[in-house]
This record gives sequence, C-alpha cells and structure tokens, in this order.
Amino acid sequence: MRKTTDPRAPRFAALLLLSFGAAACGYHVAGRGNALPPQWKVLAIPAFKNRTSNYRLEQRLTQAVVREMISRTKYHVIPQPQDADAVLEGAVTSLETVPMLFDQTTGRATLMLVTMSLSVKLTDHATGQVVYQNPRFIFRNEYEISTDIPSFFQEEGPALDRMSRDFARSLVSAVLEKF
Repeated sequence: MRKTTDPRAPRFAALLLLSFGAAACGYHVAGRGNALPPQWKVLAIPAFKNRTSNYRLEQRLTQAVVREMISRTKYHVIPQPQDADAVLEGAVTSLETVPMLFDQTTGRATLMLVTMSLSVKLTDHATGQVVYQNPRFIFRNEYEISTDIPSFFQEEGPALDRMSRDFARSLVSAVLEKF
C-alpha cells in the first residue's frame, strides 16, 4: 500500500508557523490591550467638564467611562486625583446632532448622526508626564429615533445613556491602547 501526502500540507504548515510568529510579535485583538504602565493600581476619573449647553451630559459621560474602565481593567477607579497613580481628565467641547433619514409620511427625522468632540488627557500623577492626550477626540455614531412625539421625549434619557456607553467604549480603548 502506497502512502500519499496531501499537497496542501506544506501551505498549512507555513500558515501555522506564520500564525505562531504573529502571536509572538505582540499582535492582539483590538480593544483588549493595555499599554499603560503596569505599576499603576489606582486611576482617578474626576467629573468631565461640559463646555456645551447640554444639561448634565458630562455626568453621563463620566459615569459611563468609570463603568467601562472598571469592567475592562483591574484599576481601582476613584474620583479624587490626589489619591491616584494616574488621572484621566476630559472636557466635552461640542455636541452636534444632524438628521440623516426622514420618515416619508411625517417628515420627521428617524436617524440622527451624533458628533461629539472632547479634550482628553491621561497624566501620571507622580511624574506629571502626559501618557495619553487628544485635544480633539471625536466620537461619531448614528442613532435611530422614534417618529412618535410622546415616545421621542421619553427616549432622550435612554438615548443619551446609549451614546455615553458607546463613547466610553471608544475612549477607554483609545486610552488603553494609546491610539
């Protein structure tokens, strides 16, 4: 009985070696890395500043960033900068909503594009060195809205919460991976 080899075997072996090599070179799934100093244990996230006219927007954003940082890292997160290894500060500089789709029968918007601009800075508290900074951190996302007027106003709070969570995911990923 004669033994035959699969002609795909050399390609499979090369692909396997390449994947092991890529894994050893520091590649990782986006959104799961942490390029911050390993000696940090406590991270302060004081309330973001709000330079827009949107009431309490900074509170929702700060809370969402704190929740996201706690869920994705092992840092102890506190609001007081003086007791922390590092401080993450943010200021909302603009918030713009633009209608993108309209209901053909009512003429009301059904899809909005939200664009938010922030100034963000992460500082090593001991040295004063800025570890991450983005004076124009832009967050954009599309959100569907109801054409029913009474439910539209009831949706505002949950819509802002959704936007805050989406923003927090984006910001925490950028900070952790130093993008």
